[in-house]
Amino acid sequence: MGSPIAPAEFTRAMRRQIGHCTVITAGEGEDRSGLVVTSGISLSAEPPQVLFCLNRDASTWPLIAKYRCFGWSSLGAEHRDVAERFAGFGGVSGARRYEGAEWVTAETGAPLLKGAPVAFDCEVAEMIDRATHSIIIGKVRSVLVSGQTDALAYWNGAFQEFEGALPRL
Repeated sequence: MGSPIAPAEFTRAMRRQIGHCTVITAGEGEDRSGLVVTSGISLSAEPPQVLFCLNRDASTWPLIAKYRCFGWSSLGAEHRDVAERFAGFGGVSGARRYEGAEWVTAETGAPLLKGAPVAFDCEVAEMIDRATHSIIIGKVRSVLVSGQTDALAYWNGAFQEFEGALPRL
């Protein structure tokens, strides 16, 4: 076996993988935050469950642990500003990340982005700790689908807008 892979080398390599941008939201009122993940996937259809990975040092982790629910809003091409705020660009943090967009409160109390291509209201089914992250498994309580079809992705260290099946580069 070769030498261990340096974290910076691994991060550079992972940036070459394309990831769909999803905003994970948690908390209520001023006690809320959220972040962009590119690690979100479906886990099962029966029962409907989703899965994403979250660094335990992220401000959203303790909110998900406390409230035991979260919102999952896939981002459309027109949501670049939302992605930048939830990625912490310009030092935006906490409840300030919600400014500049419309939100609806889901059945669990989790905030969902109005107009997201798809949004899931989830309750925590399981949190599994591995290394620096937790694998968060959510039981989907409800689904909201809009007519929006374009997507926002993360590739090569930047947000990329995709219209239909063709990237806008």
